[in-house]
Amino acid sequence: MPEIDLTTHWAGIASVIIFVAAYLLVVFEESTHMRKSKPVMLAAGLIWALIGLAFLGMGDTESAGRHAREIIEEYGELFLFLLVAITYVNTMEERRTFDVLRAWLIGRGLGYRPLFLLTGVLAFFLSSVLDNLTTALVIGTVVMALGRDNPRFVTLGCISTVVASNAGGAFSPFGDITTLMVWQAEKLSFFEFFDLFLPSAVNWAVPAAILYFAIPNEKPPAVTDRAKAKPGMWGVVALFGLTIAIAVSFKNFLHLPPALGMMLGLGLLQMFSYWLRLTGQRRNDEEFVLDSFKEVQRVEWDTLLFFFGIIFAVGGLGVLGYLSLASDLLFTDLGPTTANVILGVLSAIIDNIPLMFAVLTMDPSMSDGEWLLITLTCGTGGSLLSIGSAAGVALMGQARGVYTFGAHLKWSWAVALGYLASIGVHLLLNAALF
Repeated sequence: MPEIDLTTHWAGIASVIIFVAAYLLVVFEESTHMRKSKPVMLAAGLIWALIGLAFLGMGDTESAGRHAREIIEEYGELFLFLLVAITYVNTMEERRTFDVLRAWLIGRGLGYRPLFLLTGVLAFFLSSVLDNLTTALVIGTVVMALGRDNPRFVTLGCISTVVASNAGGAFSPFGDITTLMVWQAEKLSFFEFFDLFLPSAVNWAVPAAILYFAIPNEKPPAVTDRAKAKPGMWGVVALFGLTIAIAVSFKNFLHLPPALGMMLGLGLLQMFSYWLRLTGQRRNDEEFVLDSFKEVQRVEWDTLLFFFGIIFAVGGLGVLGYLSLASDLLFTDLGPTTANVILGVLSAIIDNIPLMFAVLTMDPSMSDGEWLLITLTCGTGGSLLSIGSAAGVALMGQARGVYTFGAHLKWSWAVALGYLASIGVHLLLNAALF
């Protein structure tokens, strides 16, 4: 909580105006063609400049810097963690891991309805270790390849993929940036997240059961799609699993930041790529060669810099006192359960990263059950609208003209039923944690 209330100060009011203006530019990214990281980075810098001036005007030369360094530490840990995770995903893509998966799915010769369920289940479990964006793009490609002659299957398959990708990320500390933030803030232990497995599964299963009967009961035309894995593909997959285990062990047993464990895993990947390069040179086979630094370069910097801007902008509003006001209104007046459900619905309109960081900055006094609830609602609420999550936005671009905002909105009632059902299952199943 801030030491001084600056919510009515000129610097506070100006900061709110700057933040709202920047976020509007983020919302209209598609029409302005301005990458979302640019306005929020500018807003973050301006907000902290105003904070510095406000504190300086009161003769305080220490507080602003102390608050900023605390946020730098939080962001630094998350940045290193995500840098390694995204590098591993890029490397698996370069070794054709996802191409192999897609070819395997397409070659099963199943009907539309079994394929609808299979792609949803795969998206659910994949997103627990990959981010929802990567999962949606991989499974979305499969859905479009299978339904190239059936737009209805593509539309419903994309809705299922979005819901499953978001739901699967909610029960794993690695599944979404918001769950990672909660874990690294030590609000929940690593294994407590898995108490959300059944609620998350219900979040997808309810709308999937409704959509299932709208899927044509037919078989798609036979498709031959072959993909050959590059040498070392399974080695990279195994190293990714080992890296996750190391990160968990660093935090749970050594009481060290999990980002350090992830960096150790990056070192292992670097050594493995060196071994592949030597093997490729010895066999005169370019397929072996893996440039791990190139995969680091391919990291989605727009996302990481957007993450920086949002964390510092929201953190700045917290220093100014606005998050204290929001906390009193939401968690004191309405109560944590109601507040967490409302915030989940808001995540269909507002990105879940600033919402979750705002909650962590407010730091309301909540039971483990309530922290699990906000993790669930903030992670899955974005499924209510196609624009509510990165997964939905990506698939609208990938299946342009078929999977649209209106097509998703037509079935939002079914997604909402799953959202409410998952909350009910959590309240019932994990009642002892409240």
